[in-house]
Amino acid sequence: MEKRIVVLGAGESGCGAAVLAKKLGFGVFVSDYGCIAGKYKEMLDKHNIEWEERRHTEELILSAGEIIKSPGIPDEAPIIVKIKEAGIPIISEIEFAGRYTRAKMVCITGSNGKTTTTSLIYHIFREAGLNVGLAGNIGNSLALQVAEGDKDYYIVELSSFQLDNMYEFRANVAVLMNITPDHLDRYGYNMQNYVDAKFRILQNQKPEDAFVYWNDDPIIQKELPKYKHGKLYPFAEEKQNGAAAYTEKEMIVFTEPVPFNMELEELSLTGKHNLYNSMAAGISANVAGIRKETIREALKSFTGVEHRLEKVAKVNGVEYINDSKATNVNSCWYALQSMKTKTVLILGGKDKGNDYSEIEGVVKEKCSGLIFLGADNSKLLDFFGKAGIPIADTHSMQECVEAAYRMAKSGETVLLSPCCASFDLFKSYEDRGRQFKECVCKL
Repeated sequence: MEKRIVVLGAGESGCGAAVLAKKLGFGVFVSDYGCIAGKYKEMLDKHNIEWEERRHTEELILSAGEIIKSPGIPDEAPIIVKIKEAGIPIISEIEFAGRYTRAKMVCITGSNGKTTTTSLIYHIFREAGLNVGLAGNIGNSLALQVAEGDKDYYIVELSSFQLDNMYEFRANVAVLMNITPDHLDRYGYNMQNYVDAKFRILQNQKPEDAFVYWNDDPIIQKELPKYKHGKLYPFAEEKQNGAAAYTEKEMIVFTEPVPFNMELEELSLTGKHNLYNSMAAGISANVAGIRKETIREALKSFTGVEHRLEKVAKVNGVEYINDSKATNVNSCWYALQSMKTKTVLILGGKDKGNDYSEIEGVVKEKCSGLIFLGADNSKLLDFFGKAGIPIADTHSMQECVEAAYRMAKSGETVLLSPCCASFDLFKSYEDRGRQFKECVCKL
């Protein structure tokens, strides 16, 4: 019997890691400080994996040879402090799974656009008929897919938290969309710590690998010289020397490895942020050798991502849009920039150290009203209270949607783009988005 593995956190990634560890012959124990969802208890029981909930039994945890930690558990958690004091290695589920697969890894990170870009790349690879899995922050856990039958490619969305506990893992294609302040509450309110976490996507890259990134991001430009990486494939809005994709005369121009063009109006996704997402996805597929015809068709046929600028309904001439996935300020900025009408904006939730001055200008320009939705909206009230825009202060989704219905005029848009995490009133950003859609559909 090999060393004993303890998995902390019994969500999608933790249970997947436990199943893979068990299959590989490790002794496995799963511990969750909260409650474990019924479907995950069933999965653990089916594989005869021991588990506990609502506690961390120290003697069972501190006897591990290695710990696989859920990305949601912060380093300050008492059990993590004790594990570090005991000198037990802590890794992520992705790091663990990466040891046992020979698949090529296409990995996507960035403050905004990760999920759409990841889903778009997966869509292109699937349309090309490749044996491909979707993993990381979306899809099934990488470990579970490796355990149940490996793929040739995995398209993996990686948060900074997942990257924090990755050491040997290698991204054959690394995609970095952008870097703006996010999750600073987890990084000691120090932006450089967050930036360093994002750049971990480049660790272990070899010269034959690829690094796809937004060339106009000032932070990426400043940090890039510090790192070893694969061949560079930058993308930019306007033509630049060395850019692997840029726009010119209403076309996206892809320059390498296989040159081809595509008309902007053929893209299924609209808005500047989606232009960048489409460029990053197109380059990643091009680098993987997928035919240009397939890339073009797939960029035309992609239908988008739930909770990301998702049209819900039109009621009394008012368009309702669910952008619940906008959990940081920059995401909300992109959403507002893409609005073509006056907008009633819904903001609020668990603040992660947000600086709302980034959206102050665009709020004044685009918004006819603001609705705050959170357990405590005092920071929002302080910041936007002097803007001279109508404001409603709400503490439940029903109250919020009713306020939006009263406030928005025909021809306007109601946009849920909260800037904040959802954990004060909701289980997740998905729960928040679904509740929004349910309340809108009852209007």
